[in-house]
Amino acid sequence: MSEILGPQKLGPLTPLVGYWEGDVGVDVSYRHIDDETTTTSYFETAWFTPIPTQQNGEQFLEGLKFGMTAWRHGEEAMTPFHDEVGYLLWDDANGQVMRNVVFGRGIAILAGGTAKRRDKELSFKAVPGDPNYGILQNKYLSQKAELIDFEGTFTFGDDGSFSYDQTLILDIEAIGGKMNHTDRNTLHRVKRISQSVKDA
Repeated sequence: MSEILGPQKLGPLTPLVGYWEGDVGVDVSYRHIDDETTTTSYFETAWFTPIPTQQNGEQFLEGLKFGMTAWRHGEEAMTPFHDEVGYLLWDDANGQVMRNVVFGRGIAILAGGTAKRRDKELSFKAVPGDPNYGILQNKYLSQKAELIDFEGTFTFGDDGSFSYDQTLILDIEAIGGKMNHTDRNTLHRVKRISQSVKDA
């Protein structure tokens, strides 16, 4: 990805603005209905749009609202198997980047990490009970498939691509132990955000 010039109000989140598609997604997860761990390839769309500056006292956050939706290959015209929405936030003064995400399964995560304004790789981590970067999940999941750790990275390629790799560690009652639920994909921008869209 060529160097982005200018003030970069969004810091390391700047390259994400726009609409994206990726067709090389790989999901490794336990499927309860089949009682086995499966590997699924998928197609994905994503969008990232700027939000107004958020002020918490002396803290100023810049950020993006985002959504990501994925379909198993061969099921693109059907109901997606994954959907998430949330915010990506940048705290310039404290050098912190945050991923505030909600999954349709009844999971909410605020993951964070240290970053510099022009970093090409961003790391996010969250664990249940952490007072800053933690995980909440619905009662059923806490009992049957407890999420005990979340780590993820966003990487911006020299070719203009955006890749992510993430791991959720689950303690699954049905298999009597822990497993890594992993997802990764590489996406390419298909549309930029116009000023009129940002101001809408």
